Amino acid sequence: MKVSTWKSVVAVLATVGVVLPAVPAAAHGHQGTTYYVGKWGRPMFAGRSAAAPFPTIQQCADVMVPGDTCLIMSGTYEESVVPARSGTAGQPITYRPAPGATVTISGTTAVSGWAPVTSADVDQIAQTDPYAQDSPFSAAVAAGHVYSTAVDLGADVTTVQIFTDKKMDVEAQWPHPGLELLDPAFQYAKTGSAAATIVDPALTRPAGYWTGARVQTNYWYITATGSVASSDVGSVTLDIAPPCIHKIVPNDTRYALTGKIGELANPGTWFYDAAGKRLYLYSEDDLNQHAVAAKTRKLAFDLRNTSYIKVTGVDLFAASIETGVSSTNIVIDGITAKYLSHYTDITRGATDCGSTVTRGVADTGIVLNGTDNQVVNSDLAYSAGNGIALRGQRNSAINNVIHDVDYLGTYAAGVAVQGNSQTVRHNTIYRVGRSGVNLQWDNAIGGTPGPDSIAYNDISQYAKLSLDVAAVYTCCGSDMLQTSIDHNVLHDPAPRKGVTSFGVTGVYADNGQSNIVIANNVGWGNAEGTVMLNGLGSCSCNNGVYNNVGGGTFFYVKGPNQSTGTKVYNNLGTFRGLTGATDGGMVLSNNLPNEIDPLFVGAANHDYRLTDASPARNCAIALPGITDGSTDAVPSCGAYQYGAAAWTAGASR
Repeated sequence: MKVSTWKSVVAVLATVGVVLPAVPAAAHGHQGTTYYVGKWGRPMFAGRSAAAPFPTIQQCADVMVPGDTCLIMSGTYEESVVPARSGTAGQPITYRPAPGATVTISGTTAVSGWAPVTSADVDQIAQTDPYAQDSPFSAAVAAGHVYSTAVDLGADVTTVQIFTDKKMDVEAQWPHPGLELLDPAFQYAKTGSAAATIVDPALTRPAGYWTGARVQTNYWYITATGSVASSDVGSVTLDIAPPCIHKIVPNDTRYALTGKIGELANPGTWFYDAAGKRLYLYSEDDLNQHAVAAKTRKLAFDLRNTSYIKVTGVDLFAASIETGVSSTNIVIDGITAKYLSHYTDITRGATDCGSTVTRGVADTGIVLNGTDNQVVNSDLAYSAGNGIALRGQRNSAINNVIHDVDYLGTYAAGVAVQGNSQTVRHNTIYRVGRSGVNLQWDNAIGGTPGPDSIAYNDISQYAKLSLDVAAVYTCCGSDMLQTSIDHNVLHDPAPRKGVTSFGVTGVYADNGQSNIVIANNVGWGNAEGTVMLNGLGSCSCNNGVYNNVGGGTFFYVKGPNQSTGTKVYNNLGTFRGLTGATDGGMVLSNNLPNEIDPLFVGAANHDYRLTDASPARNCAIALPGITDGSTDAVPSCGAYQYGAAAWTAGASR
């Protein structure tokens, strides 16, 4: 066909409102094409203008080549975007909102068709679950507060997540946990509990009621899930004792029971019958007047087979982003994400203790596999697991606000560092189940390992659901290659302490971590101080603990070679466990004696700069890169050098 004839055909089609599909990728060169997406678009549109946009982001992803940009107009897009190709170093592929647009990519699907549950329905349910009769559920039904609808959410109830008006509902549970994910109601096993049996006079349901229910237990630092093998009034016996600890501890093991429709009796709660494919929801008014949705997609952007992609300025709801093991130079910038990941099953093997369990640690939150990828300038909230998982190598989490994550209280974290050579800087992290940053290398990732940099972060309200924990936690028995944990502000942990209250600190190098520099950190409110070293299992060797404020605790560092090469210099605050530490090889020097007031500018307001009269001036051993900046002839002890501009931690957004 002649070019003139082709142009005539295009002109004729345009007059009747038909726009031809986008030109194939290679046809428009390398200058970069801008495509548009809008909810009012049509599949036949070419997406080349705001007047004729693609209806889905995926259509952009299908046609874009290096240098192209997808401008997304306001709306909520229920899809999982899988780019067809990568960008290049000089010409990344970019996804971002159009100017002034608010864009949400949602992992949910609307659930409708709600009808009130009736007493006849209860009778029907009681044919397979006789305990549904005369239960809190049947009372709620009689009061007109329970609705149901037919919907297929899969066979695994532990991955079901329900939202009403964009607020997460919770599965019906005893005790009712409330709707604050990081502040649930706690119930503790009572006297008489042992091994796999929980004894509690508050368990007043009839004998057999809880048999087959799911159970979550938490003791000390272990959170686990299992099932109830048998139950009686006042007790339940689990299919297996909780792992690692291998016992229920009276007054210190907390527990929760789910999986029984009889507990559906509180606002904001749901029950899903996977066999009958029916969802039940408690509501005090007509549920059809509300927007109910269920999570049906894990990822908003599936970047596992791409590189050189930029995702900028979008919102995510009930979905996340994941890169692949070969991905490189992907930038996730300025996103706002809520409800990144959800799951409730953290079943462990009989020998799985704490950090050896990876479910939810390696694959939740925004997951950066590969190399040289970044999450920057973003606000990430609500996740059963991580806010961000840094796997691979040389990936970064910089200038993010991360909060209300790890609401299962496992070894997930605000930022879980599992690869190496990673950077975690200038983040604000708060309200987390366990740790703000969990630094535990997965040696199976491969590559030539290098040190991490964990610096200038403001971390608070950690240890919400677990103990033996820190704002920055690292374990177990690894040579960390001079990883630096420096210039962090670590404060105001919020544990709910039972009988066991051990180990809440700012930086915790647990079970024989070596070759870490812990310097210029400031902490307050930590039961064990700002720094804790544990040489148990191997050796807390060749660590540098320099110029920190807030003291700390050392243990298992006294035996032969238990702390060889570890240096503790220029710190302010009380250190416990020092007696005999030098026999283990630890070197202590130039730490301001505990009885001397360092005369801070304003300790009551957590201003730990030094006054003119401070005895911490001219106190320190000079350590290049650590004690730089003092206007005195000799550097200062503590985290702020006298006369130098005070450093700040946390995100700037």
